[in-house]
Amino acid sequence: MSATIASPYLRAQVSDRGAELVRLQDEQGRDLLWDGDPAFWTGRSPLLFPIVGRVRNDRIQVDGSDYELPKHGFARGSQFELKESEASRCRFRLCSDEATLRQYPFPFQLDVSYKIDGTTLTVTASVTNSGSAAMPVSLGFHPAFRWPLPFGAPREAHAVRFEYEETAPIRRPVDGLISRKAEMSPVRDGILLLNDNLFETDALVFDQLESRSVVYGAPRGGSIRVDFPGMPHLGIWTKPGAGFICIEPWQGHADPEGFDGELSAKPGIVLVQPGGTRDFAMGITVRHVGI
Repeated sequence: MSATIASPYLRAQVSDRGAELVRLQDEQGRDLLWDGDPAFWTGRSPLLFPIVGRVRNDRIQVDGSDYELPKHGFARGSQFELKESEASRCRFRLCSDEATLRQYPFPFQLDVSYKIDGTTLTVTASVTNSGSAAMPVSLGFHPAFRWPLPFGAPREAHAVRFEYEETAPIRRPVDGLISRKAEMSPVRDGILLLNDNLFETDALVFDQLESRSVVYGAPRGGSIRVDFPGMPHLGIWTKPGAGFICIEPWQGHADPEGFDGELSAKPGIVLVQPGGTRDFAMGITVRHVGI
């Protein structure tokens, strides 16, 4: 069962499949989120759990045993239960079961809450460790915004403005893993000018990120601010020629090339202690001003 929530300024639809945000509209009914056109990519805003990106050979190691786990984990394809639905907020839940334990041997409860307050949609994923051992986990958000946004500016005018300058090198996926080789940051004076050439060799991975907020849009047009105060990594991705740009706050990222250790030692992993809960949050704010 899906849920629709709204304020006078925003309207959002969330599917119980993956607890995925599948539609986001402003007060004029303009679609801000990608429509999932299968000619390019069927996703819209999938939730990445319990890993972000790929792991080596699509297998994780836990206490010396291997478990097969697909890229970005299993939450995005799982059926969630709608636990709460009100006018401006909703909450979905996924609990571990026999199928998840075969891929990821940790009992968990994952609650995903959506709340609209004015022009801001806040998404909070709360991961609870239901087991008796420390639980290693990553989590990522993967919203795909329209490129261009429906505010009248041309596609080539769009950019991402970072909170800080982001001069540290970036990395790229190589067969889904994070490359050993770093590239010079394409961010100049805190601005990433968007063009398809940036993505000919896949996503931009900011694994030494300073910013915890970015603004996406075009001068003399509306923009979207994405806030992710507790998320230390960021991916930016599209398929060249597609009508979307993904701005992806992450806790963790794909395995680095050559990594062959336990899941708990994977870069970006956090440990949730037995009975504990870890929250991961992202805010999306629509701003009808230029960047």
